[in-house]
Amino acid sequence: MKRIAFALLALALPALLWAAPQERQQSPDPSRAPQFPSYVQKVQPAVVGIKAWVPADRPSARTLGPERWGSGVIFDPAGYAVTVSYVLLDADRIEVWLRDGRKLPARLVGLDLEAGLGVLRIDGPGPFATAALGDSTTVTVGQLAATVGVDNDGHLIATSGSVQAIRAFAGYWEYMLDRAFVVSPYNPAFGGSPLVNERGEVIGVTSLRLGDPPGVNLAIPIEKFLPGKDELIREGRVASGKPRPWLGLYTVPLEGGVVVAGVSPVGPAGSAGFQRGDRIVRLNGEPVGSQEEFYTRLWQTQVGEEITVVVVRDARFHAITVRPADRYRFFRTTGR
Repeated sequence: MKRIAFALLALALPALLWAAPQERQQSPDPSRAPQFPSYVQKVQPAVVGIKAWVPADRPSARTLGPERWGSGVIFDPAGYAVTVSYVLLDADRIEVWLRDGRKLPARLVGLDLEAGLGVLRIDGPGPFATAALGDSTTVTVGQLAATVGVDNDGHLIATSGSVQAIRAFAGYWEYMLDRAFVVSPYNPAFGGSPLVNERGEVIGVTSLRLGDPPGVNLAIPIEKFLPGKDELIREGRVASGKPRPWLGLYTVPLEGGVVVAGVSPVGPAGSAGFQRGDRIVRLNGEPVGSQEEFYTRLWQTQVGEEITVVVVRDARFHAITVRPADRYRFFRTTGR
């Protein structure tokens, strides 16, 4: 029964974690915007809706879909906006909805897949309204925080709430934050919606919906964006550090360890011999007792250098050798 339950969980994970409201083809009506608190009014002129189209043959189309929508916030009058990376990953066409009702094309500038953030640039006459980027390092539990997004009809959706928790977060797609904000109440326009403080400053970018409905939102602190912002715009990625080793494994924590839930359509893991249900117990001879420990040990290795992952399968140990890759080679992460 445990194996059946695990299999059902693994099949459901992509839909649960990446879920977004289904798109309806309707035109935005900015005139219907209700009255919002002052801190929302301060940021709302810079909040945008984003639609992205991804070719069906791109690797992320299989898990994230070929058409995506989300929100973002303009931080530079030249038209640069930050959003969550999965909205833009592999996109070859992007459209942005402004609060004045205009729909303008945009291009993918770059992605920071380690932080989970992306930047686009709007093609159109500026200068554009901007939001101030605040200091997320001073955020505390219980602090007021508003999530401000755009729904698929172009309407602004703002929810005033608070930061319920500040904690580490690990995702199944080889992703981990040492510090993330858990925000309540949940905002349905979560993907890329700015999280703002009582002064209307952006302190985070909302990424995921967590938990059973209505759930809560997970937000990436803006501190994860600011240090590499200029390099991301200039180079299309934050390349000053060493590339993070990537396998293309989907994993879930289970019974005090980590279990393979699937593999990416691209990446080294697909041909290395991993199977769904494998329990990872060692990496290069070091024990692995959690998802966080697995990522930490993996990221201590080098791209292109062979590593050995020991898994338990059908009550037997199996050693799998694999060479981690630089995942930026597999996905479209810049418009260059």
